[in-house]
Amino acid sequence: MKKVNVVYSLITNSTKTKILMVKNKDNDQWSLPGGAVEGNETLEMAAIREAKEETGLDIKVFGVVAVNEAMLEKHDEHVLFITFRAEITGGQQEIVRPDEITDIQWIDVKESDALMPFYKEGLSEIVRREAEITYFDEGRV
Repeated sequence: MKKVNVVYSLITNSTKTKILMVKNKDNDQWSLPGGAVEGNETLEMAAIREAKEETGLDIKVFGVVAVNEAMLEKHDEHVLFITFRAEITGGQQEIVRPDEITDIQWIDVKESDALMPFYKEGLSEIVRREAEITYFDEGRV
């Protein structure tokens, strides 16, 4: 099985009542901004790049709020999904890649649970608890 790392960015509004989500063209489903980590890219670099590519926004990444794993036998892939807490630092919200993303919306936190059921405790609980695991890029050694 091929190993694949995927990063997501959990971005909330200032009152933590809404989550920024994107609608993916390939499966017509909502997700957090994110995607596969490319070669020579750190997890943080990938999260920042993917958010910019999918939303037009610049972000700052903080700690890890969730790690999910799946064996996608249909694709012969072992996928590790790493979700970071992030905040917007600039840019302008826009669909940069209409071939991948059909919509960008601020979704109510409670509604996000149904849209992304992969988080067992729910995105609403992750937002509420505010706990994160420190992420640190140790650089190239």
